[in-house]
Amino acid sequence: MAKQPTWLVDFKRDVHSQAGEDGIVEKIFQILPASDRWCVEFGAWDGLHLSNTRYLIETRGYSAVLIEGSAAKFDELRQNYAANRNVFGLHAFVGYTAGDNLDTLLSKYAIPVDFDFLSIDVDGNDFHIWKAMSKYRPKVIVIEFNPTIPTEVRFVQRADSAINQGSSLSALVELGRDQGYELVAALHHNAFFVDAKYFALFEINDNRPQALRTDLSSITYIFSGFDGTLFLEGQRKLPWHGVPLMESKIQHLPKYLRKYPLNFSAAEMIVARAYAGWSFPRRLWHRVQTAFSRRSG
Repeated sequence: MAKQPTWLVDFKRDVHSQAGEDGIVEKIFQILPASDRWCVEFGAWDGLHLSNTRYLIETRGYSAVLIEGSAAKFDELRQNYAANRNVFGLHAFVGYTAGDNLDTLLSKYAIPVDFDFLSIDVDGNDFHIWKAMSKYRPKVIVIEFNPTIPTEVRFVQRADSAINQGSSLSALVELGRDQGYELVAALHHNAFFVDAKYFALFEINDNRPQALRTDLSSITYIFSGFDGTLFLEGQRKLPWHGVPLMESKIQHLPKYLRKYPLNFSAAEMIVARAYAGWSFPRRLWHRVQTAFSRRSG
């Protein structure tokens, strides 16, 4: 019997991770034919909390480079691994320029070019940081996407460390293929990629993001009625702020214009055209004119 495309998600399990990443990573490395037992994570926080590498370090004996930009959290990270000579802490922000990209930061360590595992989680420029990598080719990459963005939407925040918007799963899948990687699993906000040369080992016959992403709980959908009323469905909340989204706050038309255009009065039609910048779609404008001609005839 053929495997379901999402079969890796059946192995999700948390030891230190947030949403099942530890179990999926463990299963992936049971499948891969080679391992060098090196991993890299940034922002690594204190190296323990919701970590995607702690399990590999603690249980599998991995060497690691853990990178954290916050001075306070890096101090905790350094203390947590003070007794482990195989874990190298680095206080830095990973960027996407020649001076601060991952290739540059890792060059000071004796880490294999094709090291086992990379975890990217910076709540913003994740896409640009991955795109800037060229020297190092980790076998497996887990990278955060913005779970509020519908799967079909391609969105990439601009390259700017001062903003935190993230990127869509579809954009990361497109980038991954450009970089020579294939999607093998998707959780609520993390996507798993393997070097394309290993992809066939996972027996996934459909790895489109629409096939592998099943948790859509963070998405808020907006759509319009024929009368111009805007509706919200789905989460209906800004998840990181806890602020509810309200249909009453997003209406673009005043209530008296929320009707199907063929039912406008002459006065309403003039006002509606002003709202639309005097640029009604030509076909609809013709239908409105025809309807008024028939009424007046």
